[in-house]
Amino acid sequence: MAQQKKEKKTTKYRLSLVDDQTHERLWIMRFTRTGFLVTAISAIVIFSLVIFAIAAFTPIRTFIPGYPDAHSKRAAIRNAMRIDSLETVINSWELYSENLRRVLDGEPTISLDSIIGSRNGKAMNTGNRTEPGSRDSVLRENVMKEEQFDLSDRNRRNLPIEGMHFFVPLKGVVSQGYDKIIHPYIDITAPANSVVMSVLDGTVIFAGWNDEAGYTIQIQHDNDIVSTYKHNQKLLKKTGDKVTAGSPVALVGNTGSLSTGDHLHFELWYKGEAVDPTKYINF
Repeated sequence: MAQQKKEKKTTKYRLSLVDDQTHERLWIMRFTRTGFLVTAISAIVIFSLVIFAIAAFTPIRTFIPGYPDAHSKRAAIRNAMRIDSLETVINSWELYSENLRRVLDGEPTISLDSIIGSRNGKAMNTGNRTEPGSRDSVLRENVMKEEQFDLSDRNRRNLPIEGMHFFVPLKGVVSQGYDKIIHPYIDITAPANSVVMSVLDGTVIFAGWNDEAGYTIQIQHDNDIVSTYKHNQKLLKKTGDKVTAGSPVALVGNTGSLSTGDHLHFELWYKGEAVDPTKYINF
């Protein structure tokens, strides 16, 4: 029995490629079962590595469903920049609203850094406050008493120009913008006889004719603000009249030697200096 086990040999296989006509052997491969399995596994592994390398390091990877291409990456970067810009705008509006509330309440203003820091931690500390409901009730009661006896000084409150709400003087197109040196005002193009409106409550300090500016109206507002409207076709107010924000004061025209078409020449002055109206009014 031991002798028969020693004589047992490993089974070998042969794969031949023979010419069908001449029976010449063109190619012969001998292998065992174990060798065949090792060779097959090695071929599968090598094939998988080649496919992985092609998919990972060549542009073919962009054809894989769900894989981000260059366009998607650029879009992601743009979206990230927009999100960052939106966060900055939101922080600015939070600063504006909080400072506006503090100015109305007579409290000191805060900086933008304070709001940004508070967003990363706890909620913004706005001072010693009572409950909103009771605070609003007290505020309403005080306002009613002031209005009843005409004690309110809201119209005399010195607010910064950035905290004021301006009405649009004319619905049209800004044909020429503001330039501090050459053109310290703006021109708004609109059809003839379009209504020109006062940007704020105020008093007309001049309403008349000027050879260069045509029919002109000038309004004095609170907080050292003056608005001027030139080249009008017709004036609807006279000197000394009280006007409210958004009320009609003139009609668009083409009067005066310096006018070249129907438009409104609009000037905004703050504390004796001409300012850019587009910074405070959304035309």
